[in-house]
Amino acid sequence: MWESERRAFQQRASDIIETPVWAATELRAAGMSKRRIAAAVGDGELIRARRDSYLAAGTHPELIAAVVAGGVLTCVSALRLLGVFVLERSKLHVLVPPHATRLSRDSKDVVRHWQEPFETPTTRRACALPVDMLVHAVRCQLPRPAIATLDSAIHTGLIRASDIPAVFRALPKRYSRLEGLVDGRAESGPETLVRLLLRGLCSDVQVQVRIAGVGRVDLLVDGWLVIECDSEAYHLGPEAYRIDRARDLALAELGFTTLRVSAVDIMWHPERVVAAVRGLLRARRRRV
Repeated sequence: MWESERRAFQQRASDIIETPVWAATELRAAGMSKRRIAAAVGDGELIRARRDSYLAAGTHPELIAAVVAGGVLTCVSALRLLGVFVLERSKLHVLVPPHATRLSRDSKDVVRHWQEPFETPTTRRACALPVDMLVHAVRCQLPRPAIATLDSAIHTGLIRASDIPAVFRALPKRYSRLEGLVDGRAESGPETLVRLLLRGLCSDVQVQVRIAGVGRVDLLVDGWLVIECDSEAYHLGPEAYRIDRARDLALAELGFTTLRVSAVDIMWHPERVVAAVRGLLRARRRRV
């Protein structure tokens, strides 16, 4: 991620995480009368999400829905909204205090995390803080996508690598084995997924390797196999096609084999990726 992109991400993330939720007493303390509050709600300047919970007009619908559900947006829902990689995309994930009342505990569309936050914001907000989001996302996803989410959180700048121990301290001990697999150098979730798929299959998998005359490649396997993880966001269009093929030719000239895999296959058909790598490894062994 370029530094300008990282700064833009961090500003957007800060805006979302700091989305305020006001009580009526706070609005009155700011100079709004009871009548003015009612008028602002009627005019759409304020959103009354639930009793004594008001948000500004233009607040993202998922943040509003989380407050309506009695909590704050968290887990994969919050991370997806921020732009951090998550594989799990179903339902709305909401952090709810365990002592909350007047809430239905059964909902087909909402996953409620009934617990106190690990990080406590100084003011009332509509979104959980990063450690809470990540703790919940690790618990709600399978191990490989959970690690990909943590890698993405580091890469985007949502957290620092030094914050990872705090995430695992807040998790049950059974998750501790995952901590050593986190590597924030990956530039996308699919890169992390491939790296983890190849554990035990290849003797050496390096991330974001710079090759003279070519530039950085996503993954270098056993010193000869380059794996590029292609997403539609960055690899569509004639110019991207031309650049990718020029890189492939340069890699071939240097003696590397290139395997391009789509993000769709990596995320939803990983067995195809594993089978392709195994085929190339078998062919390599036969030639040696």
